[in-house]
Amino acid sequence: MDSEINPMLLSSFVGALSLFGAESLGKIEEITIKGLSIQMIIVNKFDLVLIAIMDKDFVKEDMREEAEKALDMFYHLYKNEISDSTDVSQFESFKKILYDQIVEYFNRINDDNAKKEIRDFGFFTEAIAKTRN
Repeated sequence: MDSEINPMLLSSFVGALSLFGAESLGKIEEITIKGLSIQMIIVNKFDLVLIAIMDKDFVKEDMREEAEKALDMFYHLYKNEISDSTDVSQFESFKKILYDQIVEYFNRINDDNAKKEIRDFGFFTEAIAKTRN
């Protein structure tokens, strides 16, 4: 997370949006915020919230599905430990699972980009192919 982003403010902001949604629009499932240098995707499932903060130029294919997958894994691993006054340090082991999911996502995106057919750009086609290898 960017060190300039205050986690307490972010948590309060997301909480306020969720409360607004519950009182005005119904349950909010996803929020996307685009700023100058970042994009945030906020996904709510099982009354859990996942906030993904990414560089705006980062490839975001299937990001909602990835966020839901992370929430599914977390919920199924810790559903018995989750409560309103939970000590979050007991979920520390989930960082490794989330890290592995992120690495898998990067690898899949990079593999997909490498496998895309290179269109014929005449003289530049060979140069484009070389930059992918």
